[in-house]
This record gives sequence, C-alpha cells and structure tokens, in this order.
Amino acid sequence: MHAHTIADYQTLNHPLDHVIWSALHARHAELALGSYPALRYPPAYAPFAAMADVSAASYTALAGLLVPHERVALFTMQPLTPPAEFHIEFQKPMVQMLGLAVPDPTGQLPLESLGLAQLDEMLALIEIAKPGPFSARTPELGAYLGVRIDGRLAAMAGERMRLDGYTEISAVCAHPDYRGRGLPAELIKTLAQSIRARGDIPFLHVLRENETALGLYRKLGFIERRPIDLTVMGLASS
Repeated sequence: MHAHTIADYQTLNHPLDHVIWSALHARHAELALGSYPALRYPPAYAPFAAMADVSAASYTALAGLLVPHERVALFTMQPLTPPAEFHIEFQKPMVQMLGLAVPDPTGQLPLESLGLAQLDEMLALIEIAKPGPFSARTPELGAYLGVRIDGRLAAMAGERMRLDGYTEISAVCAHPDYRGRGLPAELIKTLAQSIRARGDIPFLHVLRENETALGLYRKLGFIERRPIDLTVMGLASS
C-alpha cells in the first residue's frame, strides 16, 4: 500500500492551491456569496474572498462584493497587484502546512466543546491572544475546543475552512497567563485526531515570520506544503 508523502499533495492545481475558492465550492458552498469569477464568505463568518484568476473581470466582480471601509483577505500563490480601485492594507508570506503525522492526544487535559454559548469568552480570548481573523459566527464553520482552568477559558482551537478531503485548523491560541503549558498542542492533536477519523487531512496556515508557531507545528508533525501569499485589501475609496 502506498505511503503518502508531502509530494503527493504538491501536484499542480491541487485544491489547496486555491483553498478559499475550493472551500466555497465544496463543504462551505452554502455560505458562498457572489458567483464566478469572485466569491467570498459572509463577513460574520470569515473575512475571506477568492477570485478565479487575476483578470480585470475578477477584480471587478470582487469589488462588487465589498462595501466601503471593508477589508477582505485573499490567499494566493503569488502576491497580488490589484488595480487602482483597491487599496492593499498589507501583504505577508504565509506557509500552508499538512498534518500528515500528528500524534494522538495524551487525553490528560479536560477539553470542552465551544459554541455560540461561549462566544463572549471566545471573542475575549481572541482579542487578547490575536491568533488571526475570527468573527461572531466563525464557530459555526466547524468544531471548536477549549481548555478551561479555574473556570477561565485558557486556550482554544477549532476548524475553519473545509473542502473535500481536508479540514483547516485555526484560531489556535492560549491566554498569556497560561502559555508554556502545552495547551495548544493538546488541542491541535485532538482536532487532528477527529479530522482524521472523518477521513480528512488536517491543514493550517501560519505567517512565515511566526517562528514560534512554525516550530510548534513542525514539532507536532505538520509539514510545509507550499508558500501562500496573504493579501488584505479593500476599496481604495474607503
């Protein structure tokens, strides 16, 4: 039986190359706003958008999905150079990683499922730890888990983009008061185990500059699949 390696997932035009576009055409298709050649998540779920290509028609379609003062994030294989009607807030290189060999959790931490009932606590932790985009309905995109210490939400992680065969792990964070205890690692292992049990492969995105997170993910068995460029932008007039 063929043992899969990272090379098996680096084929040309792999669905993960256009991960936002792929998710909005797969398991999150019911959330997709817009139509060809531009799609986006509802802002209450996530700030992500995607274009079929970088043609003028795609940029025009994307502009039609935005409102003044709004910013959307796009993941692309090369840095975007949008027309003058857009303003780039920032661009940064990211790493897309696959969890092909994540170990099982120890089971020594009491984890709890998180949902809308815990939204205020989740948003408060996100505000302090700043793991990345997280909106009021983000917890509806997949399973979210947390660790509570002395009644306080100390760490959390969950599932975000989902496409056929793959589920993204996101919002990995711990409160500064509880860092250094291995809480995110146990959450990631537990989510990865659950994702694998469904027949999916866990993956995630991390800023290239975040060496601490990169080190943790590598230690947990995540392997770099490819570089991804992050662009956050909006309409120039806003």
